[in-house]
Amino acid sequence: MRELTRAEEQIMQVLWKLKKAFVKDIIEKLPEPKPAYNTVSTIVRILEQKGFIGHQAYGKTHEYYPLIQKDKYSKFYLNNFLGGYFGGSFQNLVSFFAKENDLDVTEVEKLLNEVKSDIKTQNDE
Repeated sequence: MRELTRAEEQIMQVLWKLKKAFVKDIIEKLPEPKPAYNTVSTIVRILEQKGFIGHQAYGKTHEYYPLIQKDKYSKFYLNNFLGGYFGGSFQNLVSFFAKENDLDVTEVEKLLNEVKSDIKTQNDE
């Protein structure tokens, strides 16, 4: 899997939310200023070439849908982010976050407990 550009990720966020959409539907959900139809159409075709989305053809019109789940991409992106900036260490990330946001020990413990709870819930599923 490859990392998405900002424009590609913005379109994927819309598709993940809508589940399936035509280019006009994607444009409708994008913030102002709206990109041109051809711009979005080109990005959608690139995403399809990268294997992130598929389509259903209705004559000359195509309805697009995600092939990669949001949580799968999120995990991939976070692992790359951790590796690139924090030596692959979640502990280094939390330490950086705590320092940058002036978190006290109680807040850090609460955050770690929430993470542990989320991990336990995922493992139980």
